[in-house]
Amino acid sequence: MTKNRTSMADIAAHAGVSTATVSRVFNGVGQVSADTRRKVLTAIDELGYDRPTPERTLDTPTIGIMIPELTNPTFASFAHHLQEEVSRAGGIAMIRSQTPGATSEFDHLSSLIEHRVSGLIFVSGRHADLLANLDPYHDVVERSIPLVTINGARPEILAPDFSTGDALGIRAAVTHLHELGHTRIALLTGRTHLIPALRKAEAFTQVMEELVGDRSPIIEETFYTYEAAAARTNGLIERGVTAIVTGSDLQALGAIRTITSMGLSVPEDVSIIGFDDSFLMSHLRPALTTVHQPVLAIVTAAVRNLFEALATPERTPTHADYVFSPDLVMRETTARVR
Repeated sequence: MTKNRTSMADIAAHAGVSTATVSRVFNGVGQVSADTRRKVLTAIDELGYDRPTPERTLDTPTIGIMIPELTNPTFASFAHHLQEEVSRAGGIAMIRSQTPGATSEFDHLSSLIEHRVSGLIFVSGRHADLLANLDPYHDVVERSIPLVTINGARPEILAPDFSTGDALGIRAAVTHLHELGHTRIALLTGRTHLIPALRKAEAFTQVMEELVGDRSPIIEETFYTYEAAAARTNGLIERGVTAIVTGSDLQALGAIRTITSMGLSVPEDVSIIGFDDSFLMSHLRPALTTVHQPVLAIVTAAVRNLFEALATPERTPTHADYVFSPDLVMRETTARVR
């Protein structure tokens, strides 16, 4: 703590707590609730202080977190909440982000193992790719390092997976569009060798047959990026679709860009639904109708399960699927078909 800047009294006043509480947070002694500790740390940050350095012991769990590129706001949200929950559980998070063309997931994994991490969390990693080699995950299990996966359940991996209910989200999106009179609906999603994209495509095919009688609906596979979606949208509009359900919010934004560049309007000419409900989607104009991915609920459950495994090392690793229901958030990018 920098002594000549702001006193403990100032921090206490800013946080709305007593100076004794601030002292307990700095010294790591006494009972302080998680909410109160967060208020004090927020006050320290806002007043320009250095946070107190947490005392690390040999018993402090170090959790390796593998996550895709943080330029994607959804993955950034996962990283943020995972770090918070691991800290709240008494551990230290070591986040490794993989960027296409840079250090691979398994190179990062080797580094984390060398650092003797206590447990591992994989978010939308190679485990979610049906074409990937799963041997590195089996090696982690054989090393008796507890792990959990997020958004990519693989029964072959003896670890629990915590995922968004992709099928439930797609069903809600298509049902909403059908209620607005749309029948020419397309799905713009990721490559279906990725489990979340495959689940979306399977659900889309099923619900389109049920509601519209279309056994071969329009499904466009591409990368989960703004640019890739923008490039593929032109062809969908030329095929006469009046609504597009996308596999991510970034894809939705790319689709909107192409639609408006063609002189069309969203939602007057084409309705758009995203997937994730990432940060700022409610602030767009028009605000994006999207499927809300329950990131915090998934993270909380995954971290709790991992720390339970750390506390019971004698437990036999097993696979389990935990599916979390998403919600359709209706905003301004869907309208009744003309």
